[in-house]
Amino acid sequence: MVCGGFFLRFLTTLGTAFEMTALEKIEEQLASLSIAKRSTLVEEPAYLLDIDVSKPAQSESSRFVAVSCSNKSIRVYNRETLSFLREYSNHPGILNGVRFAHTCDSTVFSACSDGTVKCWDIRLSTQKAVQVFHGYPSNVLISFDINCSDTILCAGTEKVEKDTFLVFWDARGIADCASTSKEPLGVYSESHNDDITKICFHPIKPNLVVSGSTDGLVNVFDINKDNEDDALISTCNSDSSVSFIGWSGKDYKQVYCVTHDEGFCWWDIAQLDTEDPITLLHVVDVREAIRPENDSLHYLVGGLYHEKADKLFLIGGTSRGNIHLMRCSADGLSLVGTLCRGHSAPVRSFCWNLTDESLLTGGEDAQLLLWKPGAAERALPKKASMKIASSVQKRVRVHKSSLKSRKR
Repeated sequence: MVCGGFFLRFLTTLGTAFEMTALEKIEEQLASLSIAKRSTLVEEPAYLLDIDVSKPAQSESSRFVAVSCSNKSIRVYNRETLSFLREYSNHPGILNGVRFAHTCDSTVFSACSDGTVKCWDIRLSTQKAVQVFHGYPSNVLISFDINCSDTILCAGTEKVEKDTFLVFWDARGIADCASTSKEPLGVYSESHNDDITKICFHPIKPNLVVSGSTDGLVNVFDINKDNEDDALISTCNSDSSVSFIGWSGKDYKQVYCVTHDEGFCWWDIAQLDTEDPITLLHVVDVREAIRPENDSLHYLVGGLYHEKADKLFLIGGTSRGNIHLMRCSADGLSLVGTLCRGHSAPVRSFCWNLTDESLLTGGEDAQLLLWKPGAAERALPKKASMKIASSVQKRVRVHKSSLKSRKR
């Protein structure tokens, strides 16, 4: 028994050492990210507000990058070379997100404040959307996502009078464009009472979606349920206006959010039916928790979950364009590394590619950068910071501190 116990402890120690080595390798790769490519310059510079990459077919790599810009356009680039391919500029309102379909890498969606989500086929030279998903007349769409099976679109609205909605559409038929115009399936209207700033479907379960709002709430829904009240699985209160949300953990049973005042909250919804607390970590101001040597942290951009390392990381930055990568644990946040000499102004968007461990970033300097571990970029001048006013202003409102969560 003694030998067996010793051997078990030895294996446990060995396993822990192996896990630490794997994590250290991942963190070393993140810290060694260097610029591999810069996007080609375009005639009209604009802030790069959101980025997505096309979902690759089996054993293939992503082919395209789509970026939503502050000049109300969607730009498409070659994924490997970052060469400019095409632009969609006939948006009558402010753009609020861009997403590729999961089953067709030439199909990309964009949400607009005019109350529509448009679907584009980047194989076509036309400026006309192949499908338009219309909201209700009063809807101002400020966030959206499509589920992993490409069957449901969901968009969040700005608060108009007393109403704020999660709007749902049937997205089936996007590959063959069965119809050019679609009306909503319905809405959720009771779970938020202010602007719904972010929506994120579960990476592998098409029926689960999480929403975040300026009311401070982060709600998880099972849209297979018959009504909104039954669909609401959990409500977590961040105590601040939500700017970014995501899923993390094995089987993606955790949710997290970043707030407009640079706070961070992380919950384990698998603990809902237990006596254990669901809050894994709550940092009121990450700028106070992370103090980079000879640098500073001015803002947070968002988070990324690294499946291989089973770790959640945050991305933040400085007004000069430096990018800080931070690791999250139940014990707190720690700085992994800083990416320098890339952007010359604040970074507004990013997209992580687990396949080749690369990172795409977009900034207020109008640059789209591709970072890869150990990459070497041929010498190029760093683009000066843009001296233009942003056409998109963050909507930051005082959260309703008296609002309590309905469920744990």
